[in-house]
Amino acid sequence: MIGLFRLVRTTAFLVVLCVSLATTAVSLGVWAVSLTAQVTTMTASAAAAAIANRKAIAAAVFRTKAKARLRRALVVVPVAGIAAAVAFEREDYLEWKEDNPDGDLEAYGCEVSAVSAEVVDDVLQDLPEQVRPSRDWLLSRLPECEKPAG
Repeated sequence: MIGLFRLVRTTAFLVVLCVSLATTAVSLGVWAVSLTAQVTTMTASAAAAAIANRKAIAAAVFRTKAKARLRRALVVVPVAGIAAAVAFEREDYLEWKEDNPDGDLEAYGCEVSAVSAEVVDDVLQDLPEQVRPSRDWLLSRLPECEKPAG
């Protein structure tokens, strides 16, 4: 009788253990499928955002190039070119002033000079060799500014 009781107890324990393991396996399977669906959704969203951002960046670059092209075309006309160059520079200065309310015209000139010195090689490379000024000559025309401490 004691042997039969031990057999029933062991069998009951094994049945409970198997049911628990099966339930855990099924719930983990459902959880894995759920996570896979979430990853798929997030990947699709990230891909859609990347495509949208790429299109927005491409549109912004295209607009910037179009503005630069228009500026170059207007600057070619002598009197209108001078007026256009002054207007464009004033617009750029006012935009800079919004981000730098304590800045003055000298600080703006120094910042423009520093950025211009960084891109001078790219600009010169785009010019035809017949009209390309020397890099050193162009850099010597930029104003000398104090380097900020730090």
